[in-house]
Amino acid sequence: MVNKFIRRFYTFLIFGFLYAPIAVLAVFSFNDSKSTAKWEGFTLDWYQSLFSNNYIMKSLYYTVLVALIASVVATIIGTFAAFGLFYMKSWKQKAILNVNSIPILNPDIVTGVSLMTLFVALNVNLGLLTMIIAHVTFCIPYVVLSVLPKLKQMPGEMLEAALDLGATPWYAFKKVIFPEIKPGIITGALIAFTLSIDDFVISFFTTGNGVSNLSIAIYSMARRGIKPEINALSTLMFLTVLVLMLILNKRTKIEEI
Repeated sequence: MVNKFIRRFYTFLIFGFLYAPIAVLAVFSFNDSKSTAKWEGFTLDWYQSLFSNNYIMKSLYYTVLVALIASVVATIIGTFAAFGLFYMKSWKQKAILNVNSIPILNPDIVTGVSLMTLFVALNVNLGLLTMIIAHVTFCIPYVVLSVLPKLKQMPGEMLEAALDLGATPWYAFKKVIFPEIKPGIITGALIAFTLSIDDFVISFFTTGNGVSNLSIAIYSMARRGIKPEINALSTLMFLTVLVLMLILNKRTKIEEI
């Protein structure tokens, strides 16, 4: 009984440590003051002000746009890359997996500077396109590592059996392989989307004038002080992610039944 209480209390402390800052941010997004040190009263003015702030809304637009495009492209490339890796010989697979792990282990600043140097060397103007390419580049390895385990859990003869029964390679992939690895693909897409929204360093080095995502916008605001509108935006983003996770979790349980 005592051990059970200790385990629950320890778990509560961990989650409290993780989510207490978010709870404080959400509470003060309704504070009738710019200060986050003292509660002055309840208000929804910061939410109204948020949607009338063109700079923040434009940064949010670029953030979501880049994240959506990068996650879709990275998921497609990463899925087929994992599929190709799965059918490679053992030593080739290990070698390419080691190469795939380099962007994950690399500090973001190294990846950001190297991509910026590449774009400058190729005379590509830094802007929205270069940011999207950069985000696709660092998201692909995560998708590969999400899809590959699902392929390894799949019986190795499924593809050959489908081909022997007369299916074309594409039809066999779509009807036989894809349903088996679908959870890994969804996980990879969610990870890619989250990483893209969260990224600052790589975005900072690969963007140009007039294009900034939320992380860059908040960084530029930090020098003058974070506006309360950011608290409101962060609260809305957290609630959106929470709702999406609940929906995804419910759908997963339904599929298992």
